[in-house]
Formats: sequence, C-alpha cells, structure tokens
Amino acid sequence: MSATRSRSRSSSAPASKAVPGRPRGVPRQVRIIGGQWKRTPLAVLDADGLRPTPDRVRETLFNWLGQDLGGCTCLDLFAGSGALGFEAASRGAARVVMVESLPAAVRQLQAMRDKLHAGMVDIRAGDALGHLASCPPGAFDVIFIDPPFGSPLAARALAAAVSRLKPAGHIYLESGEDMSAALPAELEIVRYLHAGMVHAHLLAAKTS
Repeated sequence: MSATRSRSRSSSAPASKAVPGRPRGVPRQVRIIGGQWKRTPLAVLDADGLRPTPDRVRETLFNWLGQDLGGCTCLDLFAGSGALGFEAASRGAARVVMVESLPAAVRQLQAMRDKLHAGMVDIRAGDALGHLASCPPGAFDVIFIDPPFGSPLAARALAAAVSRLKPAGHIYLESGEDMSAALPAELEIVRYLHAGMVHAHLLAAKTS
C-alpha cells in the first residue's frame, strides 16, 4: 500500500441525476470499481444521511492507497452501503470490519457478504464510536470514516481513530466540508479532493 505525500485539488464534479423520493445526488446503487468483484452492484438504502462515496471519489481513493490492499486490515466506520469496505475486500484486504447502526443496512451488508462469500468481512451492528473505543491500539492499516451526511461525527471519529491506526497506516475521511483545520495534531493531509458536495481527505501520521 502506498500514497504519495502531496496535497491536490480537483474541480467540482457534476451532480448526479436525481431519483424520485431520494435526496438529490443519491443513486439507487453503486458498483465495486476494482478487484475480484469488479462491477458488482451494491444497493443503496433510502435512508437519511446515507450517501455512498461516489464512484469517481472511490476510484481516486484507491489510486491513492494503491490498487492492491493485500494483507491489510481495514475498518469501515459508518459502513452504510458497504461501498468502501467491500471495495477494500475486493482489492485483497485480509480483514475488513464494517460497523453500521441502521438495522436494515446491517441486514443488507450481511446479505452481500454472504452472496460474495466474503469471509474476510466482519460486520458489526451498533454504534461506530462505541466500537472504535473498544478496538486495540494500532489495529488497522486503513480506517474509513464516512459518517452520515451532515452529521457532526466526523471530528469525533477522527480523534478516536488516531490511536487505532498502525504507524504507516492511513485514515480516509469524507465530509461535506474541508476538515483540514480540525485535524488532530498527530495527523497530516496526504491527499485531498473536492468533488461536488464531497471533501475527501487521505490522512497519515506526521513524520516529523
């Protein structure tokens, strides 16, 4: 897994076509972009705050991380549709823990795991911050933090995630705003992308 330490910006992406009965820009499904389950569709529930990471942003993220996550242990907080966690598993992650509090989303994640025979995926039902607090220090190579859109949980989750990251690991933080001014002192931005309503941050421990 590798990521070049530089900060980059991108112009805003066009908004997705609205679907009746859904917030503007939220699709009915997304697809796994790469790896062994490439093009597999993942259904997106019609639930408040649930906005899966857009395809373009996920593609950029996994270009940053490296296409092969072989051997990595990943944590997908606020898993939602599972787009980030299943993408990591598809690309070879040895273990992916997905945490989700919405019962309907948990059932959907479990069904997809069973369909894919994804034994490396561990789905936990419950509060993301509570689960994070129970994790041992230095447990994960990659932590995905993509809380419900518009929620105030991003900064709290990020602060709690720092000690659970391996020394050479990365945190992916997705938010509706640029979070660079709210980063814990131990972290720095490796990569940054602004696409439409999404602010995507790839973070790592400071080296000096």
